[in-house]
Amino acid sequence: MRILKFGEQEIRVRATPLALLYYKQEFKTDLVADFITLEKFRKDMSHFDSVLMLQLVWAMAKADAFGKTFPPFIEWLGSLEAVDFTDEEFLMGALEEAADGFFRKGAKPPQE
Repeated sequence: MRILKFGEQEIRVRATPLALLYYKQEFKTDLVADFITLEKFRKDMSHFDSVLMLQLVWAMAKADAFGKTFPPFIEWLGSLEAVDFTDEEFLMGALEEAADGFFRKGAKPPQE
């Protein structure tokens, strides 16, 4: 579990199997496949996709809030005051939580 900052807002995220399910249900695509796409941006910013990043964070935030009411993606986006994609702590925190939660035992997603 990590806490990510969106401007003045703090959002708890947790990379669990529930996040994988929520992501698939909401976006009709696989979180791990999209995560691998996001990982490529560490070496080349042309691979960065801001919406994919927000989708990843949303799914992990919803997983952390299991058992509580949580808004659909578009409503959740509307509740955010600001997102700073130049904030390395936010970006790396989200990616590291996903890597730690979905690629255990030190295994990392494949690098191209």
